[in-house]
Amino acid sequence: MFSKSSSNPTQPQAAPTPPTPNPSPAPAPAPPTAAQSDARAGARPQKGASLIAADMTLEGDITGGSEILIDGVIKGDVRVQHVTVGDGGQVEGGIHAEAVEVRGRVTGSITANQVRLYGACHVDGDITHEQLAMETGAFFQGRSLRLQRSGSPQSAAAAASSPKSESHAPQRETASQLNAKTTAPAPHA
Repeated sequence: MFSKSSSNPTQPQAAPTPPTPNPSPAPAPAPPTAAQSDARAGARPQKGASLIAADMTLEGDITGGSEILIDGVIKGDVRVQHVTVGDGGQVEGGIHAEAVEVRGRVTGSITANQVRLYGACHVDGDITHEQLAMETGAFFQGRSLRLQRSGSPQSAAAAASSPKSESHAPQRETASQLNAKTTAPAPHA
């Protein structure tokens, strides 16, 4: 803006310095990670998840490939990838998913690879699962059934040991089996 002239006319004047811009504001804090967001929001759904609000009641089946948080009431089956039944949520029907977390109330069966029942939940129905975790205080009335994958060695062994349906095709016996049946050992005298 203003420059001071030199008192000595023999020295060349320095070029005026341009004004310095205001210092840049402090960078904005980084957005919270998904884990931090979940911890603060009580495990609220990630981006792209659907929300059934506390004042909503849906009648009918829900299907999809994503994630759903249920704080309201659903009267019907739910088939999505990840289901979270919130504290005030209620499902009256079956749940089929990869992962299910229950904090509220479920009246119906649950089928999922991973099932987690939190302390205040109420589940009245069978649970078919690979992994089941229950906190102290969770109410669960029903059967806990282990989900067997078709490609696992355990299920192959179970299939081999289970009785098979009878075939209507005649069974052929080998010549040695027939000889063993028809010839009796000679008595020893």
